[in-house]
Amino acid sequence: METGLTETMIFDDIIKTLRRLFDVKVVDSTPIKRGWLNLKWKITTDSGQQFLLKQYNKERYKLYNAEELLFAFSQQIRLKDQGLACPKLLSHNGAVLFQSDNAEIFMAMEYCQGQLVAPGKSNANQIYDLGRATGNMHRLLNDGTLGVKQTPKFIPPSREDRLAHWSLVLEKTKESGKAQLLADIEAQRRATEAMNIENLESLRLGWAHRDLWVDNLLFEENRLTAILDFDRLGYDYPQLDVARAVISCALDDDLDVSLAGAFLEGYREECSVKEGFLTNSLRWLWYMESTWWITADMDQHSVPPARFAKEMNWLAENYKHIPSMLGNI
Repeated sequence: METGLTETMIFDDIIKTLRRLFDVKVVDSTPIKRGWLNLKWKITTDSGQQFLLKQYNKERYKLYNAEELLFAFSQQIRLKDQGLACPKLLSHNGAVLFQSDNAEIFMAMEYCQGQLVAPGKSNANQIYDLGRATGNMHRLLNDGTLGVKQTPKFIPPSREDRLAHWSLVLEKTKESGKAQLLADIEAQRRATEAMNIENLESLRLGWAHRDLWVDNLLFEENRLTAILDFDRLGYDYPQLDVARAVISCALDDDLDVSLAGAFLEGYREECSVKEGFLTNSLRWLWYMESTWWITADMDQHSVPPARFAKEMNWLAENYKHIPSMLGNI
């Protein structure tokens, strides 16, 4: 929460601006307790329409590149217009980011129906539809409209640098007396030694969502209803979206290979894939994310980081076995 301001004060300030811009009267509101620092509310207007309001915490907003954020929203609009299941953004005079009287940055979008699915708990129909939608999103983002960039967001460190990192984490963990964490960190080191860094050529560069996990997905019983939160959209490796979605939706105590296969079945309807596509995707996701979540302080993780750490540990421990588990997908 921003210094000196209650959530109610921030909400009232935003609502006043929303009414001035769109001539709507809010008759009901419900806070949505998801995400880091940014505030969200589901609101209902006097006409019965439902919207989601998203306030950008002023400190967190400093971490964004405003130009990249606006670009991401422009692509969300383009994807929505071309039929992707994602929220429609409210715009005023071409703008989708607004500033309240008290300088709160916020946006408003249609409220999408559907439910969150717990990590690893999707069903075959849901993850198949997610695969199809992800392939459609990647095909549209990379249809030539946006061109290409020289540098992706993820630039892999060398194996030597990464091994040095894990040595420091091991040392810090031992100094902290957290013996229970050592096996997990050692697993990261072993997987790093086995990683084929040169195999980056197996990934294709392109535009991607870059945050495709269960908290950003809504489902009904047998289908995807919305992909949410395009804030991190950028030029990277679209296959990392595939890996992030699969590990988030299909890993419970172990990876459900049938669910992973259902995702790829849907994805192939929109995008071609080569043999070993998912194996390479998962390994590179691990190489990118492992240092984010496997730390000397991971015993203090809140729920989402603890889930991500579980995923990274599974990927590291099963690094050598993933190809045989997945076969040729």
